[in-house]
Amino acid sequence: MRERSVLIVGAGVAGLSAAWWLARGGWRVTVLERAANLRTNGYMIGLSGPGYGVARTMGLLPELERVHRRIEENLYLGRDGKPLLRMRYQDLLKGLEWITLSRAELVAVLHRALPQRVEVRFGVTVEQVHEAGDGVAATLTDGTSVDADLLIGADGIHSLVRALQFGAEESFARHLGYRVAAFQAPDTLGLGHDFLSYAEPGRITELYTLAEGRLATLYAWRSPDHAPVARDERQAVLRAAFAGAHPHALRWIDALAPNEPLYFDDMTLIEMPRWSKGRVLLLGDAAHCLTLLSGQGAGMAMASAAVLAEELARGEIGDALARHEARLRPAIRRLQDRSRKIAGWFIPATERAFAVRNAIMRWAPKPLLAWYFTRSVRSEILVAGQDLDLPAAQDRLLRAVAA
Repeated sequence: MRERSVLIVGAGVAGLSAAWWLARGGWRVTVLERAANLRTNGYMIGLSGPGYGVARTMGLLPELERVHRRIEENLYLGRDGKPLLRMRYQDLLKGLEWITLSRAELVAVLHRALPQRVEVRFGVTVEQVHEAGDGVAATLTDGTSVDADLLIGADGIHSLVRALQFGAEESFARHLGYRVAAFQAPDTLGLGHDFLSYAEPGRITELYTLAEGRLATLYAWRSPDHAPVARDERQAVLRAAFAGAHPHALRWIDALAPNEPLYFDDMTLIEMPRWSKGRVLLLGDAAHCLTLLSGQGAGMAMASAAVLAEELARGEIGDALARHEARLRPAIRRLQDRSRKIAGWFIPATERAFAVRNAIMRWAPKPLLAWYFTRSVRSEILVAGQDLDLPAAQDRLLRAVAA
């Protein structure tokens, strides 16, 4: 049988996961990444449910557990610095399979796990894509061209592949009315395994230890604006959004050097009527961004890549892409609905809603709160797993792609 080839655009969680699975299935894999190297910015993520199961199947759990950041307690402070509430994560996550790590660490682990035969090219991306018989022909930004049986756009929420093949981003973007920023700073707090949050109506700042000597920040706020913000203006926009916040929340913004990486984006869902067109497929955030509120974006990207490889191993590419989407879409729809519902709880808009949320979290019996939280997470995991039809015997995927 002729060796099949795939061109993957984007070296993030979705792209590298797809590269791992398809290379294991005998595909010739080329990965393009627009950046000069693996991205190091982003925020902390939790890996659970289908994503955790797929990581186990891939043999990645030992290395992921080495970079796992154990969370003991999240202390919420108000604008005046006084405690609002405390949450003990170990009580809430009891009995759940869960790994907390930075998105950059997950990407690095996936990259190191790639088979040697996978070619990863940095500093280049696609410029044009054309149907070419039973495949695609892609012209790249470095002037070269690549022919492949399948092209996968795994290049994130602002996907160039999606723009080239499916239409403008605004046709598929569903803005939730929030913005988010994240960056790293020297650790002068010594938080250890704790999170520190400054919460107010309409905005929140979270600080946590990312690695030895490094502190991670996450800023999220309500905003009616969703127009792109130029890189050299983002720090000023962030500073203005948090005017009047606690001095500690502002201190990290003011100390950020102009040349330091600053992640800045809107909380936006991507909703599309279909994720493939001919021999071009969108994967991960490019197809169905869930936002950080879902807690399942990275995991679902990994699960999606595994399901794709299983379907491709069963036969013809076009039919495989249709089966992949049919299995994945119900879970994505449920998780996107959850993102819409949870946004107001994560960042209450009004003083009243803020006070009610805090009172519930502070005074509800802790066993009841833990039960409700774990029940909610378990329900998400169960539904997603059933929708995807991920096997109870986790080696089925490996047998399928190795057949």
